[in-house]
Amino acid sequence: MAEAVFYQLMGAAPETVLPQLLDRVLAQGWRVELRGPDRARMERIDLRLWGPGEDFRPHGLMGGEHDARQPVLLTWGSGTGGRDCLVALDSAPATLDEVRAARRVCILFDGGDEAALGAARRLWRSLASAGLPARYFERADAGWTLRAQSPR
Repeated sequence: MAEAVFYQLMGAAPETVLPQLLDRVLAQGWRVELRGPDRARMERIDLRLWGPGEDFRPHGLMGGEHDARQPVLLTWGSGTGGRDCLVALDSAPATLDEVRAARRVCILFDGGDEAALGAARRLWRSLASAGLPARYFERADAGWTLRAQSPR
């Protein structure tokens, strides 16, 4: 069954947690769609994922010749769908159908940004009313704290 995991970052940029999150998802053998709000944002993420050294994660920007072969495909807008895991950044959209189709959907947002917090809350309510499982983590100094969990 699909699962949504919300990650509330308290003032930290998503780039600070992406490497670890992508490593965990890729270790599952899953293909990932990493979705942002626009191309410019995803081009900056693209540069970050190229390195240096151990910072490299195998990926490509949407619209390339080998999109279907990319372990991590960086998208924007409504994206492409059809991946095992969707990671949405900066209030990028994630629909109920996409959550149902994926094994996992990860929503990364800044809890200090009222618009991003509102978008995350609306998605949470939508998932809860559809009976889909969701967990909500908040970033603390010592790591992640589970703050809420919908019934499974």
